[in-house]
Amino acid sequence: MPARQKKLIFCIAGALSLACALGTAAAVGTQLWVRGTVLCTTGALLVNATGPELHKFIGDIQYGLFSGQRVRQCGLGGRPFQFSFFPDLLKIIPASIHVSVILFCTVLIIFALVGAGFFMFNAFGSPYETLHGPIGLYLWSFIACSCGCLIMILFSSEVKIHHLSEKIANFKEGTFTFKTHSEQFANSFWTILVCSLVHFINALLIRFAGFEFPFSKSKDSGTITGAVDLMY
Repeated sequence: MPARQKKLIFCIAGALSLACALGTAAAVGTQLWVRGTVLCTTGALLVNATGPELHKFIGDIQYGLFSGQRVRQCGLGGRPFQFSFFPDLLKIIPASIHVSVILFCTVLIIFALVGAGFFMFNAFGSPYETLHGPIGLYLWSFIACSCGCLIMILFSSEVKIHHLSEKIANFKEGTFTFKTHSEQFANSFWTILVCSLVHFINALLIRFAGFEFPFSKSKDSGTITGAVDLMY
């Protein structure tokens, strides 16, 4: 492939990696990871609410990795409540999983920036070491893509398996009990998915630029090496 086309491909891949790093950093700081509604089961059972009356007992909840907010509805109007995971909810959430998600987000941002730098270096410079060449580009893309996948798996398990929304909804509630009515992942969560796909696409762009995968070796080189060994 001509050098100009390779430079263009590396520039595109570098720009995508940089965009992913910035997008992940922005996503980490928002409260748009999960949105849902919670039902005040205690209040609904007290008045035997059904149909349209049930909406008076359904509140809203949204949260991210560090903070969030909920609107408590128990038939007397909405009462908003702001909360933060550190240190407020640290005792009721699976802290090890939550901290792991934050750490992997940090690693994803770092390696996305590293990958963007090396893509640009390969576009405008002369690769002279393994970590600056195609093997390094595959490595950074693979690590960033793996981190994105781990973030989604860990956070999904925290929300769905450990019922994170219900734990947050029932935080400091002694009389009323809340149950998750609806729940969906929001924009920041899907940003991580897009970033993972982008890093996978970057690996394909490296291959499209004409570089073989690091673990693939041509049979001819092995044959030539063997012939040379026989000469000595």
